[in-house]
Amino acid sequence: MPGWALDLAAGFSLGFGLIMAIGAQNAFVLRQGLRREHVGAVVAACALSDAALIAAGVAGFGILVERAAWIAPLFRYGAAAFLLFYGARAAWSAWRGGEALDPAAGGRQRLGPTLATCLALTWLNPHVYLDTVVLLGSVAAQAQNRLAFGIGATAASLVFFTALGFGARLLSPLFARPVTWRVLDALIALVMWAIAAALLLAEG
Repeated sequence: MPGWALDLAAGFSLGFGLIMAIGAQNAFVLRQGLRREHVGAVVAACALSDAALIAAGVAGFGILVERAAWIAPLFRYGAAAFLLFYGARAAWSAWRGGEALDPAAGGRQRLGPTLATCLALTWLNPHVYLDTVVLLGSVAAQAQNRLAFGIGATAASLVFFTALGFGARLLSPLFARPVTWRVLDALIALVMWAIAAALLLAEG
């Protein structure tokens, strides 16, 4: 197997492994997929954001992020505040009984606010920079073909978000029950608050 193919496979496997972890972004994509609201736009926003960050890491910007000491605290506290707020919204939705289960019913959110929330969950998360710009960037620097490695990691992001967003509808029968939505919202709130707590308690 040629070297570029090995680097492509390495980038795909590492990128897929990093992105699979349950986090704020993945929870949001899952929820949009279940509600069938702006799924294509949300998947595209996540995949394009990851592509930009991976490209920055492959280009060597991870070194700049590591040396700029003020960047990490700025994103850490900003992300924690946003996640606490978003977690409170999810908790309130769980307490209230969930939103409309039928995407065609009332309560459908407009595209603008949906994309704003998606991008905030993506770009305000310091772990995104650690995984894409720093970690993937440092591994890409050791590859024989950095471009192939970056393409593989970007493809992994696209495949994962597409499967998560559009595959979520397979769970629709389960989420036809209001109690299931309440449980999902409660779990999302706990995930958001747990990530926020980890950010606030992190050193550095």
